[in-house]
Amino acid sequence: MVMLHDITDKPSGWIQLVKSLIRVIPLDNPMGPSVITLLLDDSPLPSKESVLEVADMITRSIRRTTKRERNMCIILGFLAERLAGPCSISALSEVTLGYLLGNLDEGIHPDVMLFSLIALEKFAQTSENKGTIRRKLALYPDNPLLRLERHIASTDYTLRQVGFCAQWCLDNYFLIEGRQYSYEVADVSNVNVMLNTRDVSEYLKISADGLTARCDAYSFESVRCTYQVNAGCWYYEVLIMTPGVMQIGWATKDSNFLSHEGYGIGDDAYSIAFDGCRKLIWYKAKPMQHNLNVWSGGSILGCLLDLDAREVIFSLDGVEGEVLRQLFESGGAIDGFFAAASFMSFQQCRFNFGSTPFVYPPKNRSFMSFNSHAVLSEQDKIVLPRHLFLEQLRKLSVREDSCTLCFDMKATIRIEPCQHRGFCTNCAALLQFCPMCRAEILSTVQEESAPDGTSSPGHSESNEASDIANSGKPNNPEEQIQ
Repeated sequence: MVMLHDITDKPSGWIQLVKSLIRVIPLDNPMGPSVITLLLDDSPLPSKESVLEVADMITRSIRRTTKRERNMCIILGFLAERLAGPCSISALSEVTLGYLLGNLDEGIHPDVMLFSLIALEKFAQTSENKGTIRRKLALYPDNPLLRLERHIASTDYTLRQVGFCAQWCLDNYFLIEGRQYSYEVADVSNVNVMLNTRDVSEYLKISADGLTARCDAYSFESVRCTYQVNAGCWYYEVLIMTPGVMQIGWATKDSNFLSHEGYGIGDDAYSIAFDGCRKLIWYKAKPMQHNLNVWSGGSILGCLLDLDAREVIFSLDGVEGEVLRQLFESGGAIDGFFAAASFMSFQQCRFNFGSTPFVYPPKNRSFMSFNSHAVLSEQDKIVLPRHLFLEQLRKLSVREDSCTLCFDMKATIRIEPCQHRGFCTNCAALLQFCPMCRAEILSTVQEESAPDGTSSPGHSESNEASDIANSGKPNNPEEQIQ
């Protein structure tokens, strides 16, 4: 890697690396797409001229193969994300955009379709590019993303990924007037447990029904489910759609996600994970070989946790692996477990917590499913597109009557003698001087809203600012992972 860094430090060396990646990385290796992004990510940032030279490779008369086309799309997507702003805008020329959109036509290999969609999404992370792509799509008599979205339930697992990515783009980037968001039409009537959108690392994509997860970022993204178990024997299944690196298993709320450092499920003392690509069990970031087959698109991973017997068993397509007890030894975790998973780039799978019958249920012990014991409110079943979620968060986070210091609790305190307002009970209790005029605080007044919405005369709580703490204890309960 040091030698590679030295080579790619020069523009000519970086271009040579790109050409080699396009030509060499195989189509059928599950690590191929991730290797491209990892090698580029570890290289120095290219110059604008080098980026434009790569974009120009689209028009050059090189031998066209599915492998080379896919690798070119992966590289374009990487450049779009790493070089946001003017360089990304320059790279999305008419030729580049026409090439990526042309790859969405019928008859194009699904792998090329998939990574063209991902590249378009990454280009759209720059607002000017997003507008350009949307205007171009509007010129089509039939939007190609609407056609590709129909593949979301395909039995071809590459096409199913295409359908997922098309739907994600339509919900988050390339909105169409009159089209309902996916969460508005998703059938979640029988779903009582989902992947927790409030307990997920930043770039993981969660489907509208809360059961499919996908990572297209260059970091190691993780998620836990919404239901916690403390005793008994539990089981869930995962439909593997991509054969690459995912670490799927069990974690407590003490398990930490460090996506950019590459730490996920199985990388601490509070989680354990199965990796069917590298044939490893992960615990405390240490790998242990397992004797099950390598997984592939369509494989079913079974995850069993017996908290009474203190055992974990993973199975693949109905074949059980060895009994694992490491998670409960040496002062490790004993309860408070969630189903959990971490994903390397371009990986996707679908969870079954019991809302549909299991394919390979355990035969040698009784077990429970999350879905038959958990409850989710209708509001908690809504998985909003990211832009709607952020907009909702902005509205909820800063209300007009919020405290001007914490922006969390309601501002009900007036401080004396300067009579400045805008503070909550908790923040005012910590103040010695007014944040606005720096006058010493001699007393505080609790103001209450009158029935007509106006402030009624308050009553003095104290002659000493510290006494305000007696008017109410801080509302700081331990955060619960749903």
